[in-house]
Amino acid sequence: MKKIVIVNDKMQRGYRYELTAPIGKQFDPAFKPKLTPKQMLALGIFGGVYMRDCIKEFPKDWFPRAKFQKKELHIPDAHINYFQVNASQPLSVWKKKGWIYRDDPRGWFQWYCRYYMGRRLPLEDLRQIKRWKAIVRHVAQLKKHCAIGDRACRPVQRQALLHWAYDSRKL
Repeated sequence: MKKIVIVNDKMQRGYRYELTAPIGKQFDPAFKPKLTPKQMLALGIFGGVYMRDCIKEFPKDWFPRAKFQKKELHIPDAHINYFQVNASQPLSVWKKKGWIYRDDPRGWFQWYCRYYMGRRLPLEDLRQIKRWKAIVRHVAQLKKHCAIGDRACRPVQRQALLHWAYDSRKL
């Protein structure tokens, strides 16, 4: 049975979407993320300020170990990130570059969370998967310039990969 999700958070009011695939399944064959949204949140991403007001939209078990900045603070804290560096650009930059789609005003990670939950938007899914695949160039850079397991080598690239569901801890 399909489920309708209604979103009411700081960036969307009354937004509705339908879950048509089982959670964590039936991904496009070209899309093979190494981390789930739950794992990403627990490792530390986006300085701990991303999606704190979206908890009701997603499974409760994603959040007990999520690393978030204190609610009253709106400035990302790089120390919350797994690699303890800032690897993000402000939302204003994302908008300027055309990376934001109207259904996902927070960008790629919000799309991924909703895709993981089972929402399918064929054209947007193709666009986001294409963007995800383009990030693999950073994996090649780590393999070329870093010793295996050297987490101190290129930490900004490693954190950026983490933001895109690539697990560079094993590279």
